[in-house]
Amino acid sequence: MDGHSLAYRAFFALPEENFSTTTGQTTNAVYGFVSMLSNTLRDEAPTHFAVAFDVSRKTWRAQEFTEYKANRSKTPDGFKGQVELIGELLDAMRVKRFAVEGFEADDVIATLATQAEAAGYDVSIVTGDRDCFQLVSDRVTVLYPTKGVSELTRFTPEKVREKYGLEPAQYPDFAALRGDPSDNLPGIPGVGEKTATKWISQFGSFDELVARVDEIKTKAGQNLRDHLESVKLNRRLTEMVRDVELPCGPAELERVAYDRETLTSLLDVLEIRNPNFRERLFAADPAAAEADAEPPAAGVEVAGRVLEAGELGPWLAEHAAAGGRPLGLASVDDWHLGAGRVNEIALATGEGPAAWFDPAELDAPDEQAFAAWLADGERPKTVHNARATQRVFAEHGWRIEGIVSDTALAAYLVQPGRRSFALDALSVEFLGRELPQPAESGSGQLALGADEQAQADALMGQARTVLDLGEAFTGRLAEVGAAELLADMELPVSEVLSRMERAGIAADRAWLGGLEQQFADAAQQAVREAHAAVGHEFNLGSPKQLQEVLFGELGLPKTKKTKTGYTTDADALAWLATQTDHELPVLMLRFREQSKLRATVEGLIKTIAADGRIHTTFSQTVASTGRLSSTDPNLQNVPVRTDEGRAIRRAFVVGEGFESLMTADYSQIELRVMAHLSEDAGLIEAFTSGEDLHTTVASQVFGVDKDQVDPEMRRKIKAMSYGLAYGLSAFGLSQQLGISPEEARRLMDTFFERFGGVRDYLHRAVEEARAVGYTSTMLGRRRYLPDLNSSNRQRREMAERMALNAPIQGTAADIVKIAMLRVDAELRKRNLTSRMLLQVHDEIVLEVAAGERHAVEELVRAEMAGAVELRAPLDVSVGVGPDWESAAH
Repeated sequence: MDGHSLAYRAFFALPEENFSTTTGQTTNAVYGFVSMLSNTLRDEAPTHFAVAFDVSRKTWRAQEFTEYKANRSKTPDGFKGQVELIGELLDAMRVKRFAVEGFEADDVIATLATQAEAAGYDVSIVTGDRDCFQLVSDRVTVLYPTKGVSELTRFTPEKVREKYGLEPAQYPDFAALRGDPSDNLPGIPGVGEKTATKWISQFGSFDELVARVDEIKTKAGQNLRDHLESVKLNRRLTEMVRDVELPCGPAELERVAYDRETLTSLLDVLEIRNPNFRERLFAADPAAAEADAEPPAAGVEVAGRVLEAGELGPWLAEHAAAGGRPLGLASVDDWHLGAGRVNEIALATGEGPAAWFDPAELDAPDEQAFAAWLADGERPKTVHNARATQRVFAEHGWRIEGIVSDTALAAYLVQPGRRSFALDALSVEFLGRELPQPAESGSGQLALGADEQAQADALMGQARTVLDLGEAFTGRLAEVGAAELLADMELPVSEVLSRMERAGIAADRAWLGGLEQQFADAAQQAVREAHAAVGHEFNLGSPKQLQEVLFGELGLPKTKKTKTGYTTDADALAWLATQTDHELPVLMLRFREQSKLRATVEGLIKTIAADGRIHTTFSQTVASTGRLSSTDPNLQNVPVRTDEGRAIRRAFVVGEGFESLMTADYSQIELRVMAHLSEDAGLIEAFTSGEDLHTTVASQVFGVDKDQVDPEMRRKIKAMSYGLAYGLSAFGLSQQLGISPEEARRLMDTFFERFGGVRDYLHRAVEEARAVGYTSTMLGRRRYLPDLNSSNRQRREMAERMALNAPIQGTAADIVKIAMLRVDAELRKRNLTSRMLLQVHDEIVLEVAAGERHAVEELVRAEMAGAVELRAPLDVSVGVGPDWESAAH
């Protein structure tokens, strides 16, 4: 496989903006290359495999012809470093890779192919370089990408003859005459592919053509004679070297088992979480068949019983005493948009006895005994995903107290960067055994099958697994200093979130319906105006048609070139709008924006439950920094910076029985955390002065009075200040502000001159994390960053940006969680009806009952401001209104 050729092709085939990590590392070339690699290994099933890479452009060809490939543009910034990352992935796959100083990947491929063919192998070459067609034979096939990175065409001798009318061995002769613009090899004036093919067919070879060149009497023949030395040079450069000295030969390229742990870790670091992608990659592991054939580790044996009516109370009395060892709890439930029920429950003890029962079959004494056990904080329980359990159990009127461990949250605190917190994955990794699996219904929920005992045994096995995992994590939590985080923060927050999910937030369906129509009409209006501006109809959703209109018909300035044409993404259209008076780029941006808004609103309408409210699902285990996330729908991502986006927030309204919505959020919390951690006196003073932070900082950085700070100065300082908290580089800042990297660097240097404490803290944060292998928030939440000591510069720099970001963003996330717990506790303590509905990053949204507004605002301000003590004190803003937008402040 030609590594550089295919990685470069992948880079241009996949949009950069869709493939990058949270630290800004572009991964489109990695993703596309590995995707092609997986498919090829699957389809070709090679026994031996290797990848060849170019070292640099300083090759023997460049020495012989200094203009060789000199016309090629500078390597794109987004591509730099991705080849190294691909190399690390190949190493984890234990694939041999070659890069030989002075030679191109083509020469390495030619050498290996020649050796392999002579040894009796059938050879396939995957490359985007047509020069490899000269290697094609009865035993050598070239697989040439003809559509992005997804489609390969097989070039056999017959296919080469069909395509060029020549034998594969004659391809270098043909290429020498034709010239190769991609390699900067000049052609012959007036000689194209047809003439080149005709001459090679007529004379049989390049050497014979040169020997008899005077026989060609046409003008083309004279041009050939005039450029003969150039053509001879082309011929030497086009011929591949077949005897490069290599460290090993074909026989040593036999495929071996992946280093799965390292490969998984790399995919996690690169944030490539697509399950289909991973499945295809690991399915190509030569050891996959053997691994699948190995019998799974046996699950733990439990002495379980299916309880009948009247048996649960006595069982709990015998096995679940107050102050005793925890019971493991597992359940099968059916939760949907604000409603749900529990279908089956299993309990397990550490000694072996376990029980299964159907909640619908409980008699009154059993249900009372079970509800009493659940609500007794002195009778400990271990669960997996406590938030979801508490949410659905509440539908039966059951309140759960005494949860001492949540195995999902415990795993998250021990390994915050892991990909899966599913119970089956944790069981295999931490207990070394497979999770018992009851049958699944079509919805993915566990369901009673024909064999009730087998079903019950499996769920009881899960309950025992939960219990055993809880005990296994106890020591690990202590090792990483996270036991208190679990007990005092994450578990209480999960209970609060479960109530917030059940409450949901009221939605104005009619308003949303009107918005959907408004955005649909606006999108159609943009379509009509675009058609009128161009003079004919075309599909605005087709990149190909749009390219033809913009760059072909209208002749607008060319944007960045990709393999599929000139890019028409949002950045390109915005740039075009500044380069031309034609209205089409602006209309395209409006069409896409309105279409996206319509889709957002349509999605929200579909999630309105029977109670007229939208019930999002919160997660505590998605973001490695500790921030909460929201899905189905994502209410943390409702647009707010445009009039249309704010109109969507207007649809979230106060519900029946309540008076208003209240929003409360922290002002510039991450910058206050950065000021606290850095102890920079100047930055702390900027916060405590009571003046606008960004104006105050700008006056110091630019050396002007505060009243001379213009909006552009303030914008630059705001972007840079927040960027520092996220590990933003000078290049990243330049892209964000639309200035040169040099200007961005000067801006950062000046900032650090004024605020040396921030510079010293950022340097110290990275070095301390490098020494211990992790970062830590003020409250001790860790994020492990093994790549801080990586020899790969890209991975090391990614980890360094994480080391800057994690303590600041993580501390801010911890503060918001503490604030939620304090506000919730105070609401309950005062017996207020008002309640929290949403948490959106630094903002809390509450539903306020009649007559409680002043009391709620007072307690919210006090509890949020007092969540922690910072050198730059926390500042809380509060707003009230009939809907989310009106309650903004």
